Amino acid sequence: MPACEFRPVVRLVATLLAGLLLAGCAGVPRYDVLIRHGTVYDGSGGAGVPTDVGIRGDRIATIGDLSKARAKRVIDAAGLAVAPGFINMLSRSEETLLADPRSQGEIRQGVTLEVFGEFSMGPVSAASRAEMREQQGDIRYEVDWDTLGGYLDSLQRRGIAPNVASFVAGPTVRETVMGQVSRAPTDAELVRMQALVSAAMDEGALGLTTALIYAPAVFASTEELIALAKPAAAKGGIYTAHIRSEGRRLLEAVDETIRIAREAGIPAEIYHLKAAGEANWAKLPQVIQRIEAARSEGLAITANMYNYTAGATGFDAAMPPWVQEGGIKAWVTRLRDPAIRARVLTEMRASDPSFESLYAATGSPERVLLLGFKTEALKPLTGKTLAAVAAERGTSPEDTIIDLVVADGSRVEVAYFLMSEDNVRRQIALPWMSFGSDAGSSAPEGVFLKSSAHPRAYGNFARLLGHYVRDERVITLGEAIRRLTQLPAHNLRIEQRGELRPGFFADVVVFDPTTISDHATYESPHQYATGVRYVLVNGVAVLSEGEHTGALPGRIVRGPGYRH
Repeated sequence: MPACEFRPVVRLVATLLAGLLLAGCAGVPRYDVLIRHGTVYDGSGGAGVPTDVGIRGDRIATIGDLSKARAKRVIDAAGLAVAPGFINMLSRSEETLLADPRSQGEIRQGVTLEVFGEFSMGPVSAASRAEMREQQGDIRYEVDWDTLGGYLDSLQRRGIAPNVASFVAGPTVRETVMGQVSRAPTDAELVRMQALVSAAMDEGALGLTTALIYAPAVFASTEELIALAKPAAAKGGIYTAHIRSEGRRLLEAVDETIRIAREAGIPAEIYHLKAAGEANWAKLPQVIQRIEAARSEGLAITANMYNYTAGATGFDAAMPPWVQEGGIKAWVTRLRDPAIRARVLTEMRASDPSFESLYAATGSPERVLLLGFKTEALKPLTGKTLAAVAAERGTSPEDTIIDLVVADGSRVEVAYFLMSEDNVRRQIALPWMSFGSDAGSSAPEGVFLKSSAHPRAYGNFARLLGHYVRDERVITLGEAIRRLTQLPAHNLRIEQRGELRPGFFADVVVFDPTTISDHATYESPHQYATGVRYVLVNGVAVLSEGEHTGALPGRIVRGPGYRH
């Protein structure tokens, strides 16, 4: 019989077999991803439950016994914790994601949502666009947006591994309308600033932020901040602040934040809460008392932190704000004037500076570590202490700070060792404390190796789960997961994320609680954390067996005021 005559028979047999298979599988649930045998922590803070998680598309479909289910991909999570993806409440990956959209340093810790905004990428004026271009260091990019929403859209078009969200920053709005001047806004300027905040909320901003030790934010009064917070409050946003002082006037700065929340009718979050400088460590109990009193009053006051005793910022936090008015060019020009330089040195050396000086709070140039420069000629100084560089140059530490800012034409990235380890533990134990790295997501490769980094960029979340939860037992694993997931999602008013629940987005992290560890140090920061096995973002595996898949399924998470 010719071969062609067999074809109808083959088709008939195939049809019968398919029918038998379908009959045998009738009623068997099918998923795109099935996570089996894990201990599931749903984000509510309780103990883990041995069960399975079924995912269809970008959503969690079922949580329960799925031993008879089938899936395109099955992940065996035996012996592992299964949790909602972690939320980084203060990420500085606005630029690093433009250089590397994989977000390796954070994805490998289980972070699936990075929240931006202490300084936001929009709105952008002609002057601020020029400054953004001039201040770019190792990471170079085109500023092809005018608004915060435009930046977020640009990021989405490029493709990103994690989800991202952003606040609109008060100092960015102020600079757009007023430049970097040290004065109060006119009535007309304030109205324009409020309109920009309202527009950013329409574009998806989570609320309003500010950073009150840096120019131009430091020039804003409490009344100005209340006025800017009101349009954010009207559209469901929150107010988040690097408060006006973390040291000498810490208590007054907390009181200001509470006042803004009360008078603007807005929830408030304190960025990277800390008592900075040994003279201020004993103030932490009073800080906690003030916040908890406000919470008892009905105000929604919360905070976030990073789990280290050193902060990282620039030498702008070592000099008085008045010399920085007008931006980096004006700042450097003033420092070249001998009379102004002498005045700045006097103020920097004061035993009780009139401004928030993180350099003074360290108590010693040995406790200031140089992290990053724009200029190639200065990069060999990276990783040295200020004391060592000053000794090499034969100049005082204060003169060295000024010389480096002038030579680099930047604020120079540095780490300041400021905090008490006992206070770090005490803060971690607070039920209203969430976590943020205050760093960009990096990788030990390419452009990132041109600078050093604070180890929090690679280890903040793994350090919490490994060192403080497993080893130190400061809080339980279930509670730590709640503070990394449900709590920040609730504070940010983000829906359908932050919990493992049917119908929620499938942002999932699978990790080994017995081995998860941070490895980055101040001396050798470019080291990935270990112990996270799988990370799914919107149902897509971004990390598999501990290795990045290269997938870029991240989305922009918009705030409650977003107008579609």
